[in-house]
Order: sequence, then C-alpha cells, then structure tokens
Amino acid sequence: MQNATRVTGRMRSGHARPFAGASAWIISDGKAGHEALCRGVAEALGLAAEVKRVSPAGLWRALAPWGPVPPSEKFGTPHTPFAPPWPQIAIAAGRTTTPYIRALKKKAGLKTFTVVLMDPKTGPRTADLVWVPEHDRLRGPNVVVTLTAPHPLSPERLADLRARPSGAITALKSPRMAVLVGGPNDRYRYPKPVIDKLSETVRSLAGLGAGLMITASRRTPPELVATLDEVAREAGALFWKGEGPNPYPEFLANADAFLVTADSINMAGEAAATGRPIYVFEPEGGADKFTAFHAALRAKGVTRIAPDRFGGLDTWSYTPLYAADVIADEVEQRWQRRKSLLAGLT
Repeated sequence: MQNATRVTGRMRSGHARPFAGASAWIISDGKAGHEALCRGVAEALGLAAEVKRVSPAGLWRALAPWGPVPPSEKFGTPHTPFAPPWPQIAIAAGRTTTPYIRALKKKAGLKTFTVVLMDPKTGPRTADLVWVPEHDRLRGPNVVVTLTAPHPLSPERLADLRARPSGAITALKSPRMAVLVGGPNDRYRYPKPVIDKLSETVRSLAGLGAGLMITASRRTPPELVATLDEVAREAGALFWKGEGPNPYPEFLANADAFLVTADSINMAGEAAATGRPIYVFEPEGGADKFTAFHAALRAKGVTRIAPDRFGGLDTWSYTPLYAADVIADEVEQRWQRRKSLLAGLT
C-alpha cells in the first residue's frame, strides 16, 4: 500500500463549507475511474484529501469485499498507513477498498464520516453514506442515488477552461464538436461494420464544417483510430490518441455539442455536466444498465440518438448534471446532524 499526494478541494460559489479544514482520506484501489469518483466528491466538499492506495493480494484480494483487511497490515496500529488520528471523513470506491472503509468505521466510530461510492456488495451499513447510480438496485435510508456519476469536472472548472481556451481550440471552426470515442468491452462490440458506420458518422460532421475535437480511449480499436486519424487530418481536426497531455477536460469545456459512444457511461455523464447537446452513437450489443442509463438521459432531454449521417446539427439545452455536488450536499447535511447529536451528548 502507498500514499499519494493530497487532492485539493474547491469552493462552491455561495456555499458555506462545513468540512472546511477537515482531515480527509480517499481510500483507493488505484483505478483511475474509481479515484475520479472520489476526487469529484472530495473537491465538491472543499476537502484537501490524502489518497491512500490499497492493493491486497492473494487470499485477501479474493475475499474482498466481504473479508477483512489483511492482518499483516495491522490496521489501526501506530506507524502504519491506517492509524490515528482518524480523519473526519473518508471516501472509498472499489471492491478491494471495502474492507478498509468497514474497518475504519468500526475503529473510528462517530469520529469519522464514511462514504462509499458504488455498491459495496456488503450492504448499505458498510458506510455512513453510500452512493449508487440510478441503474443500480441498491437502495436504503443512507443511499444517495443520482443519474450520472460524480467526477472532478465541476461547473467552476469547466467555466475556467472555457474562459482560456488553447490556441489550437480557438483556431477550430464553429460549432465545435467533441467526439468522445470508447471501444469494445464485455457489453459492446466494434466489428468492421460498426467501425465503418462510426467513421462515416464522423465524416458527415466534418462535411458540415464543424470543428472536431476527437478523443480515443485505450479500448478504441486500432482500425478505428487509423480511420479517425485520416478524417482528422482531412478536416483539420484535433485528435488525441493517448500521447502527450490529455486535452479531454478542455474538449469538454469548449464543445458546443458532443458525439459520444454508448459503451462509456462516464463519458456521457461528464459531457452532461456542460448542459450542451449530446448525440449518442450505439455500437453493437448493449446491456440492461446501459440501456436504462441512456434511456433516462434521453427522457431528461440531455441526449439524442446519433443519425448514421448528420445532415445538420440541432441545438437544445438542459440543466447540467453534476452529481458530485448532490452527494456533497447530502454528506454535509448528515455531518451537521451528527455534530449536533455529539454536541448534545457532551
């Protein structure tokens, strides 16, 4: 296990911060997606959180989330990574972090407010507060449910990036279209007909004169990367293929509209924080939770199904979805009630 640098919080406009100056831990399994969930909530709370990464091995990894913290880690004893003084708040995400947040809740008692992001599989009593997306089934009196997931791309951060775009972005034609491309996973497939279809969809956007900002992921098939690279060069578009600094936050902030592949719930959720139109491209396959998520976004007027070829671009707007603030508000309210209870007992 190793400790990482601290995550610096932000000030929410016009919002008092009950956790100002509070000590905080993020318990992380090292996965970037899980850590982003935690960072989003920590920053919305205005916390400077210490990241504690865990990596149990062998039997202890296999037993997670139901088993204990490996005894060799001596959880709660001096001179170990998890030792007093206990933080006022701890946030965790990921199966292998569950034993640690459960152990912390037991050791620290009411001194630490514990938060688990995503279903811990061990029940809502695992932590003081549990967040799950709408398409998950877990419910309970301490379970917070939102349509999109928390992330660090706050409205304030997007506004700041929008106020100072890079020269490469300002040089693009208007409207600017961010094309966020995922790839095959255990639910979606990208056979050649799908690759050809998506390539033609993107070409049609270029044909409309839109300024394209394209990103690929680690899952994007090489054949699709090559085709998109050709389209980008022909259209004078920006295309990030995983090399150099990631311009993804800048693309989100400065896009007038989006084309997002349906295989990534996170990309659609992050784009939804902008209030800008989102078209969703459906690869082959799917799963119930993805279908439910995308149907809910369409019902809220956030997204529309992408046409095979764009003959024009529609414009629409909606209230931006930013789950981190919703979760942070719930944490703050519950923490204030706990402080009042503790004060009444002294």
